[in-house]
Amino acid sequence: MPVFRLIAEHVFPSPELAREDGLLAVGGDLHPARLLLGYSLGIFPWYSEGQPILWHAPDPRFVLFLDSFHLPRSLGKVVRKGTFELRMDTAFERVLTRCAGARRPGQRGTWITPAMKRAYLELHRMGFAHSVEAWQDGKLVGGLYGVHRGRMFFGESMFASVSEASKVAFVGLVAQLRAWDFDLLDSQVHTHHLERFGAENIPRQRYGELLAARVGAPDARPGPWSFDPDVLRGLAR
Repeated sequence: MPVFRLIAEHVFPSPELAREDGLLAVGGDLHPARLLLGYSLGIFPWYSEGQPILWHAPDPRFVLFLDSFHLPRSLGKVVRKGTFELRMDTAFERVLTRCAGARRPGQRGTWITPAMKRAYLELHRMGFAHSVEAWQDGKLVGGLYGVHRGRMFFGESMFASVSEASKVAFVGLVAQLRAWDFDLLDSQVHTHHLERFGAENIPRQRYGELLAARVGAPDARPGPWSFDPDVLRGLAR
């Protein structure tokens, strides 16, 4: 399969034309309109500093059906203990920066380049990008960020400076999304971390069908987001 070069107009080739490794296109920009269109089609940017913008649409796609969410018993004890205070969208830029600086096994550098940070900060200001934060003794010790369209959430990255902090933030996110009638979370590519929670690979074609139904739904949750008190109380039970 060829790799497509994007033009100035905010359009993408079909995700079905991506290479076997998921790479679909190169170039373009990180304008919010292009990013939001990409997400609505199952296409996302993923590249390193010094590279052109690379756009991906992998097959298979790694997703979590929220009704199939599995909470490991040991982590459930941490959640119920209330070790961390959970918040949403109170420190998006700090979460983004901490994710960019997180060290990950087998990975040199980060795909969260300065240009990517600016782009996702703009999406956050527009109400489409969100952070879920774990706080301890007034300090930000873990969290994650992602993007939503309609009734679909796309997870981007996580960090933790205290054991289990990002995992508890993820548990909180799942609980809140379910309360808002979301039923699918996109993790893009396989991670052992999300596999523990029940995430699975599905064919790209099926993913596209599921995605279209959810991004086309009415968007009842513009940002900024915050946890419902009932959700937080439910986590403590």
